Amino acid sequence: MEKRAGLILTGGGARAAYQVGVLKAIAEFLPRRARNPFPVICGTSAGSLNAAALAINARNFHKGVRYLDNIWKNFRAHQVYRTDLVGVFNNTALWLAGMVLSGFGINKLRQISLLDNSPLVEFLEEVLDCEKIQGNIDAGLVHALSITASGYGSGQSVTFYQGVDEIVPWHRARRIGIPAQIGISHLLASSALPFIFPASLINREYFGDGSMRQIAPISSALHLGATRILVIGVTANGNTGQAARADMKDYPALAQIAGHALNSIFLDSMEVDLERVQRINELVAMLPQSVCVQADIKHVDVLVISPSQPIEKIAERYAAELPWTIRLLLRMIGAVHQSGATLVSYLLSEGKFCRALIDLGYQDASKRREEILRFLDGQPLEVVQPGQDDGMPQ
Repeated sequence: MEKRAGLILTGGGARAAYQVGVLKAIAEFLPRRARNPFPVICGTSAGSLNAAALAINARNFHKGVRYLDNIWKNFRAHQVYRTDLVGVFNNTALWLAGMVLSGFGINKLRQISLLDNSPLVEFLEEVLDCEKIQGNIDAGLVHALSITASGYGSGQSVTFYQGVDEIVPWHRARRIGIPAQIGISHLLASSALPFIFPASLINREYFGDGSMRQIAPISSALHLGATRILVIGVTANGNTGQAARADMKDYPALAQIAGHALNSIFLDSMEVDLERVQRINELVAMLPQSVCVQADIKHVDVLVISPSQPIEKIAERYAAELPWTIRLLLRMIGAVHQSGATLVSYLLSEGKFCRALIDLGYQDASKRREEILRFLDGQPLEVVQPGQDDGMPQ
C-alpha cells in the first residue's frame, strides 16, 4: 500500500491564519523547490480556503505557502464581510426581522445573516483559481482535496472531494463523501459560520460551516487514501491547562454564548475523534496482526499541532483593529472585553491579528522541527504530546 501524508486544516474563521504560520515553518524545513508534501489535503470551515490554495499551488509548496502568507498578512475585514454602516446595520435589522417574521410564515428574509459576506465571494474568485486543481491531480501532485460542509436539510456532514478515480464514495452514520468539482461555492459553504454568514446552495441543498456535525474529522483523510495525518488545529488543545472557574453572577451576554457555541463546534468533535484514535491504536497494539486485518483496523500516525497560547487572549489585544461599525455591533450584543474575546477571535480578519497568529504558528512548528520531519519521512512518531494521538479506522 502506498504511503501518503494527509493534511487536515480545521476551521475557525480568522483563526485559520495560525495554520499559515505552521505551514510557513514546514516549507522552510523542505528544499526550496519541493512540491506539495501532502498528497491528501482536507479543509473545513476557514481551513478549506487554505486547503484549496495548497492544492492549487501544489507544484511548488514554498510558492503556495508564500501566497497564503501574503494574503493573510494583508487581510482586512472588509474583504470578508461588509463593514460599511449600511451594510452592517441593514443586514442586522433584516436578520432580526427575518427571525420574527418567519414565525408568521413570511420567509422572504430567511436568507439574511448577521453579516453580509458578499465581499468574500469576490475576493475568493480573485485569489483562488480552482480550475488548476484537476491539473495538479492529473499530474500526480495531489491525490485528493476535500472540503467538508454541513447540510441544513439532510443534517449530514458532507465531504466533497476531488481526486483520483480510484477513490470510492463513502456513506457512514450522519456523514458521507461524494465526488465534486471543487469550486468557490464549496469554500463558501464550508466557511459559513452559523448565524453569522449565509448558507450556500450546492445542487439542491443549503450548506453551512463544515465543523458542524463533523463527528469524525480524521476519517475523511483515511477514506481519501492518507496513511499518516498531520492536523493543524486553531484552538489551544491541552496546552493551556484547565481554565479557572470564574465567579459569574451576571447572566452571560449573547456574544459570550455565541463564542462558547462556536468553540464547541470547532473543538469538541476533534478532541473526541483524537481520543477515539488513541483507544483504537492501543487496541491494535494488543491484538495479533491477523485479527487486525480481519477486523480492518490499523494504526495510523497522527500528529497534531495547535496553538501554544489561547487565541482569545491575542484577540483581546487586537480587537480595536476591527472597523468601528463591527465594534459597535459587537458591543450591542455584549462582546466587550474578555467576555466577547472568543467571538471576536473568529471575526477579527485584520492584518495585525493575522500576523500575530502566523508568528505563533511559525514558532510552535519551529520548536517541533525534528518531530515534523520524522512525520514527513514516514518514520513512526516516538514522542506523543498531550492531546496529540494516533490513527483510527475508516
